[in-house]
Amino acid sequence: MTNQQNLPTDPHHHTAKIKGKLNDLIAHLREDVNKIEDPKAQALFETTAEVLKGLVNAYNDYEQHSEKAWK
Repeated sequence: MTNQQNLPTDPHHHTAKIKGKLNDLIAHLREDVNKIEDPKAQALFETTAEVLKGLVNAYNDYEQHSEKAWK
């Protein structure tokens, strides 16, 4: 199904795109951890990657209806 502007209205189309962008950012953060020497910055980048991974998991749960909240 599409809307008046021919954009997909199925939320899974949109969630897949968002997950892709989040995963790209997670990969970028983890690559940068190895490029910097400041332990505090490394911890910040790794923590950010972990938080974003939690969001990716939430999107997966939504798509799979695997949590009560999404049923």
